[in-house]
Amino acid sequence: MKIIAYGIRDDEKPYLDEWVKDNSVEVKAVPELLTEDNIDLAKGYDGVVAYQQKPYTDGIFKKMDEFGIHAFSLRNVGVDNVPVESVKKYNIKVSNVPAYSPSAIAELSVTGLMSLLRRIPTFEDKMSKGDFRWAPDIAQELNELTVGVVGTGRIGRAAMDIFKGFGAKVIGYDVFRNPELEKEGIYVDTLDEIYAQADVITLHVPALKDNYHMLNDDAFSKMKDGVYILNYARGSLIDTDALIRALDNGKVAGAGLDTYENEVGIFDVDHKGEKITDDVFNNLFARDNVLITPHAAFYTTKAVKNMVQISLNNNKSFIENGRADNEVSFD
Repeated sequence: MKIIAYGIRDDEKPYLDEWVKDNSVEVKAVPELLTEDNIDLAKGYDGVVAYQQKPYTDGIFKKMDEFGIHAFSLRNVGVDNVPVESVKKYNIKVSNVPAYSPSAIAELSVTGLMSLLRRIPTFEDKMSKGDFRWAPDIAQELNELTVGVVGTGRIGRAAMDIFKGFGAKVIGYDVFRNPELEKEGIYVDTLDEIYAQADVITLHVPALKDNYHMLNDDAFSKMKDGVYILNYARGSLIDTDALIRALDNGKVAGAGLDTYENEVGIFDVDHKGEKITDDVFNNLFARDNVLITPHAAFYTTKAVKNMVQISLNNNKSFIENGRADNEVSFD
């Protein structure tokens, strides 16, 4: 058995090597992301493992089919960059890692909110200029706020537990309700109820056609004045231009963003000595009430280990048995 893994970073290599030792399977680690230009490296291998934010193309899966490879395992959760028609056409089995560490994402989302509530970016800027006065930047306390969690899967539930620990009132919305949360009476029936009641709205849903730009001008207009927005899920969930308008008119008091709808080419790239040319991103980045992290919510030792080793387990299972615990259904 031979597996090729694309986009392997230095921090992933020790966990890959550990898995190889434990499983006695040959794995070729390729540092470059998977593209049509380097898919030929997969010839002679039985499975492909990959992780990247940019889209996978039809040509990649066509070549995999030509090489007799039908096992494709992602090291991440999201499959919105996988062309469904292509994997069906070439009979490619796809798996993901649905729960590498829900706490990792949840913890950073709460960290972002606390930093905004306590005006940390503002104080850092003032103090860097020698101004150590606290006024007028008075804070809010999370225990006095209502947090609306959109998406109550593993990550959403982990976030709920942390928000509850701070004493916040938590309400939730999900098309698919969790029975335990249902018993607690946490759910509201509509997104409009979240918008009307929540002081903080945090998104923990996958990117789907149905929720593209779910937070748009209309959604923001239904929210409380001074609401905080957290997006540690997918950039396409927010209409960024609408968010900027809501920040400008004070409807949104602050935003914590680990994702941005045009983040490819910006995040996980060293821009020292050069200017980012995306004016919309620069607008957000310049604000002290917008806290941006570069899609790094997943980036903990536990999560990285799970992403590498669970994806390799999935790929090995596909090759051996034609199925995997985390196979993604596109039906």
